[in-house]
Amino acid sequence: MRAVAADDLDLATLLRPGDRIVVGQATAEPRTLTRRLVGTGGLPQGCSVFLGVLNSDTFDAADGLTLEGYGAVGQGARLARAGRLDVLPWHYSQLAPAFADGTLRADCVLIQLAPALDGEGFNLGLANDYVLDAARKARLVIAEINPDVPRCHGAQWPSDIPIHICVAAEHPPLQQQGSAPGETELAIADNVASLIPDRAALQLGVGAIPQAVTGKLAGHRDLGLHSGALFDAVVDLIECGAVTNMAKEYDTGVSVGGILLGSRRLYDFANDNRAFCLHPPARTHAYGVLGGLSRFCAINSAIEVDLTGQVNAETAGGRYLGAVGGQVDFVRGANASRGGRAIIALPSTARGGAVSRIVGRVETVTCARSDADAIVTEWGVAELRGCTLSQRVERMIAIAAPQFRESLAREWHDAGRAACG
Repeated sequence: MRAVAADDLDLATLLRPGDRIVVGQATAEPRTLTRRLVGTGGLPQGCSVFLGVLNSDTFDAADGLTLEGYGAVGQGARLARAGRLDVLPWHYSQLAPAFADGTLRADCVLIQLAPALDGEGFNLGLANDYVLDAARKARLVIAEINPDVPRCHGAQWPSDIPIHICVAAEHPPLQQQGSAPGETELAIADNVASLIPDRAALQLGVGAIPQAVTGKLAGHRDLGLHSGALFDAVVDLIECGAVTNMAKEYDTGVSVGGILLGSRRLYDFANDNRAFCLHPPARTHAYGVLGGLSRFCAINSAIEVDLTGQVNAETAGGRYLGAVGGQVDFVRGANASRGGRAIIALPSTARGGAVSRIVGRVETVTCARSDADAIVTEWGVAELRGCTLSQRVERMIAIAAPQFRESLAREWHDAGRAACG
């Protein structure tokens, strides 16, 4: 491993024409390295960057680089709207194996690491994800060493993956602050909380609604955490005693996540906390693990849901604004779990109430109607598991905003039967 000052890192000579550069995602973005990449002139032709969740504006000025990613999440939605992000619509659980077997090529990896807990080696800190599998195959691994990144159990950098160049971080790790939920989000959260039993294992998607749900669970007992992403609000659930993880069949007594999407509060809580682990997608998103957790409750959101339970979490108005991500992985895991619930929660309207998010037919199908369980809005819960099409339509209309219910009923009568029959 060679230590280099950031100003002396010459990516133009290190990279080769056509290289795919995989970078750490979300709060784990190595900004010293990504800013150096974007600011380097004379890069070889045809280089591309593979992005995940994007929490910064680093790549707004990425001229000359092709941008790819598994979704348009966070700031990536702006790049997608500008036609600058080419989306790979895959399940999140597929990404790590695809990098591992070379289906997805990784030539260079830029990653942010912390010094290890024991002082030997390094720690992934904020994200234990597909980037690790990409690094195992990459020709060139460049690490940004950031002492402000938490050292998490379960996230030790494997000693058999070489780091070719390291630089000292020039920026603190990114943070993601949660926003205060509004009346609609709180009403949805009340409805979701009514579906979650004591001793449930929770997966919490990203966004305002899953965060609002955590505020409604303080009175629950012996909850567990097994989630792709974890945010500040889970610390409240742990500290108030609602989360103990003692009812989980896997990782008993330990909160499990894959990425930390929070502030310094979450980072400090996770640092060297043996009751808090970052695991890779092979565990956080594994069907066998999820199905083997009793009462596994997956709580995710959507752009729109149709009258038969089809979920669109990807596109709006013909533009890619979301991702397949881990939603299908978690929905199917929850459906396989004894006592599990696959919950899709969303506001009933968008654009200030002008547009219904309960629709006759979704623009894109992320989750099939055959996987539908419970759909939740501020107007109630549509229990769809075991229901026929006509029963589903009736229940979905009941949770739509009142001003759209009549038109949705007419749409189903006029066209829905032919489209969904």
